[in-house]
Amino acid sequence: MRDHRHVVAGDGNIHFDGIHSGGDGITESFEGVFRERRAGAAMAMHANGAVVRHYTTIMALTRRQILAGMAASPLLAQQRTAPGFRRENGPKPRTTPAICLYSDQMMKVGYEEMGGLLKTLGFEGCDLMVQPGGHVTPEHADLDLERGVEAMTGSGIDVFSISTSFTSPANPTLRMGMEWGGEMGVPVFRPGDWKFGAAEPEQRLTEVLRDIGGLAAVARSVGISLALHNGAGDTVGSALWDTNMLIRGMDPHTIGYAFDPAYAAMPGPAAFATALRLALPRIKMIVARDGYWSKDEGAWKLVQCPLGEGMVDWQGFLAALARARFAGPISLQIGYPAKDELEAIRKDLEFLKKQRAAAWG
Repeated sequence: MRDHRHVVAGDGNIHFDGIHSGGDGITESFEGVFRERRAGAAMAMHANGAVVRHYTTIMALTRRQILAGMAASPLLAQQRTAPGFRRENGPKPRTTPAICLYSDQMMKVGYEEMGGLLKTLGFEGCDLMVQPGGHVTPEHADLDLERGVEAMTGSGIDVFSISTSFTSPANPTLRMGMEWGGEMGVPVFRPGDWKFGAAEPEQRLTEVLRDIGGLAAVARSVGISLALHNGAGDTVGSALWDTNMLIRGMDPHTIGYAFDPAYAAMPGPAAFATALRLALPRIKMIVARDGYWSKDEGAWKLVQCPLGEGMVDWQGFLAALARARFAGPISLQIGYPAKDELEAIRKDLEFLKKQRAAAWG
């Protein structure tokens, strides 16, 4: 089988199907992520000065691989058309955001019991975490992802998002989370945060673009939306326009933001308003937290606090989401110390419900 691929020069070992660089920026039209076996490369210079390699990749398929693919195709087609398969098991469309709990808030509770507890507390969904030490661990992800989602839905709690600390499209746990999420009807997948570290910023942004492009390819192939978090500090995307420059040529239905209003509010109200306007058309989910600046031993730091007690203008923020007809999940994450964690969760949940009712009516 002969395939023609285009990749930006210096892209490493992971290659993208159909990256095109033109005068109006970089756009994506991937069909998958692959590793080359044998490739002949030619160099070309685009109009905007970007050097691009054109690869002709020879994919050597064995007879066993071909026969296995032929045998699997009818079975896969049968599975995808079976009643209740895939999206039919996922959350039903909504006109208002579903309020979910980030599953790591209840690490002492197994996912088998968590659905019933979330239902009792009054949550409508769960943001299921996949990471070392989480409810779904890498070593058991193949079993626990399916079981975790089924345990939640069996208790009347939908899984609206799967989150992870991993960022590389080559990571098997991350890919498994996206693939199982798509199969189980989970609408949103949130990868981890990329750090700049000691790398040159331009070099690091190029590396992150490569990762995001690979994740977007997987997301589109499995029918799940990718939500990128605007973190804080040394995180790529803490300045939202960095992420916007990376994804602006990509399909907005496939890739967008996990918007964190507390981190977006850190530079001040004017910067928050600009970041929200920039992100609004692509917001896939909300990470609900609040905080304020505090000076500790001469150093300023963000202190997280209960919702409504920090810098976030929740009334104005949710009103803007309602005007944009946002109906994605809101994931509650409590990052402040609380004597009674369950009571803190109840309090923030009640706050979100009241603010949602005021904004959406």
